[in-house]
Amino acid sequence: MSQTYYLPQSNEVELFHAAAQMNLPVLIKGPTGCGKTRFIEAMGEQLGRDVYTVVCHDDLSAADLVGRHLISEEGTYWQDGPLTKAVRNGGICYIDEIIEARKDTTVVLHSLADYRRVLPIDRTGEVIEAHPDFMLVVSYNPGYQNVLKGMKPSTKQRFLSLSFTYPKPDIEKEVIIQESGIDADTAQKLVDIASEIRQLGDTDIQEAVSTRLLIYAAKLMVRGFDPYDACMHSIVESLSDEEDVLAVLEKLIALHFTKSSHE
Repeated sequence: MSQTYYLPQSNEVELFHAAAQMNLPVLIKGPTGCGKTRFIEAMGEQLGRDVYTVVCHDDLSAADLVGRHLISEEGTYWQDGPLTKAVRNGGICYIDEIIEARKDTTVVLHSLADYRRVLPIDRTGEVIEAHPDFMLVVSYNPGYQNVLKGMKPSTKQRFLSLSFTYPKPDIEKEVIIQESGIDADTAQKLVDIASEIRQLGDTDIQEAVSTRLLIYAAKLMVRGFDPYDACMHSIVESLSDEEDVLAVLEKLIALHFTKSSHE
């Protein structure tokens, strides 16, 4: 099985390895599509630990993390959730976009995110001591925070924190080339497009263009799609539904890739 490709931006790899050795939980902050999940997958491979990923949403309950009783022909039985599996067996439990989860859900993490490293399961009466190779990692996008949705300071201060952003241009270019197989000149054009979009002000773009979208565009080009069309479908249409914003983005793309004549 091929190893997950990850190109470090700073000292995040060393920090993560140190946290793993010291049994410290990690909080990763950064915008959508900047490589948070890819980083965790790569770290899991480097450390030889399974990664249990949970993507949070408004309806995520504590049972979705810890587990629940189920009914079968033989009767009721307990089924561990992803958090409990990681605590029992060792591994990285990665809870993505934690601020999307209900507040009563994140409370179950407190006893795992401090010196105790235990998981009480009220429904079974168990108190599970974390496996030596268990590691808790959570992430969120600071741009989505508001008064109602944000991490409580009492929770945040239990974690070692890493801040991610979109890669520097030279790193982003290399990532696009490695992930898609596109040529260097085209990869540079995509990086330039991303830089220009990220600098736009007074627009209805809620989230800047991600490295992920640039890779999608490059992969379409490698498959033979017209570069302009690839950018429109992978980048422009994904960023906004507003006609005036789409028009601005379309003109920006056309500065780098000529609009195909068949349209």
